[in-house]
Amino acid sequence: MTPERRDRLLSVLQKRQKNLTVVLEDVEDPHNVAAVMRTCDAVGIQDLYIITTLEPRRKKWGHRSSSSAESWLTIHQYSDPEACIADVRKNYRKIYTTHLASDSVSLYDIDFTDSVALIFGNERNGVSEKVRSLADGNFIIPQMGIIRSLNISVACAVSIYEAMRQKTLAGHYAQPGLPVEQYNSLLEEWGFRGEELDEELL
Repeated sequence: MTPERRDRLLSVLQKRQKNLTVVLEDVEDPHNVAAVMRTCDAVGIQDLYIITTLEPRRKKWGHRSSSSAESWLTIHQYSDPEACIADVRKNYRKIYTTHLASDSVSLYDIDFTDSVALIFGNERNGVSEKVRSLADGNFIIPQMGIIRSLNISVACAVSIYEAMRQKTLAGHYAQPGLPVEQYNSLLEEWGFRGEELDEELL
């Protein structure tokens, strides 16, 4: 490993965020999933949750769309939505689904300095009623046009870049954001043998 690559990987790892995640429910187009992976990597999300009830679990996604982002993410796949949301609930305080309803809040009213999970649903049917019932609420992305929906990967990108904006202002990227155990596990997975993060640095 060259010194330049070492410094680059360490810089990326130190900016990974534990208190922000994305959940995808039955997103059918693998290129949409791959594009979401690429955006998650870009904003420092490490853990991505994928629910697949309509088809078998995938091992590979749209390689060109993801630019191999899946290799750098921790992907959790589920066939049981309730099991997935239960695990998400253990790690994140607030869970919001993308759904247009009378009680939906604006994306810009979500406090992303808190611990937040955002759920995006199927391209045609959105987030299922079952998963919505397990969340804390719904959110919408304000729009001015006639067509009141965005492509799933675009909606995710808009949403988590707003999260990154808030987290940047709050200083979340200025210090390591992962728990020590997860950070050290990823160090080894990414090729840093024998190196560990000192817990006192967190």
